[in-house]
Amino acid sequence: MRPLRPEFVPDAAATREEMETLQLDVAAAATWRDDFDFDPGRVAVDADARQRPLDDGTDTEQRSLDGERDPPLVAGVDQAFLDDRAVSVVVASRGETVVERAHAVTDLEIPYIPGLLAFREGGPILAAFAELDCDPDLVVFDGSGRIHFRQAGLATHIGVTLDVPSVGVAKRLLCGSPESDVGGRPEGWRTPILADESVENAEPGTELGHALQSRQYDSRPIVNPLYVSPGHRVSVDTATDLVERLCAGYKLPEPTRLADAYADEVKRDAAEGK
Repeated sequence: MRPLRPEFVPDAAATREEMETLQLDVAAAATWRDDFDFDPGRVAVDADARQRPLDDGTDTEQRSLDGERDPPLVAGVDQAFLDDRAVSVVVASRGETVVERAHAVTDLEIPYIPGLLAFREGGPILAAFAELDCDPDLVVFDGSGRIHFRQAGLATHIGVTLDVPSVGVAKRLLCGSPESDVGGRPEGWRTPILADESVENAEPGTELGHALQSRQYDSRPIVNPLYVSPGHRVSVDTATDLVERLCAGYKLPEPTRLADAYADEVKRDAAEGK
């Protein structure tokens, strides 16, 4: 799978000003509305979830027809790190079945800089995608999408570069403000993340994504929420609906859980020189 918008491929040798300018261009090119040809109601990782209706405006007759199709091909992206190298992986699954796994082990050229993650990790991730033969219907990234200082987090930057529907799932809030306090919320709860003065080119109050309480314990609410935002060609509400459907009883969505496990496997092999 190769970039369809090569002008957006992140360049780790660029100046900070050039990086930030490119991010603004990426955000301008991103589509934050639903623009895909799969039924979001078919995105799930267990048979029971696939039977639960998703309120996406699809009429009952059409949903019944769509229900005869195969589940969409959903890819999870994650990375591990070995010295000064990135271990980047993509795991593509259809429902509960893993269809393909691809990886790349590449050098890291710059240190981590908040807000510029795509310039450190984007090239290595694109190297892993170059090893992937299939074309996913949806890609779920371990990282931010539109919840970003310039509305161009990793999921948006790589999603636009590949022109693939994408969603970002972050464990920490990079910027913006939750509409409601997120502490101790029950499983399934969500609240909008709204743009504030830290977000460029967004009216204050613009909905960038959601805090999603994907997992919780009733007796002792200690699990922090995920921060879900659209990357490209997915709307805010649909992005969170999709991630919620992909969490199979765990905090993290299954695509990135599988990618995390595969990244650890590849890292072990690389460390042993295999």
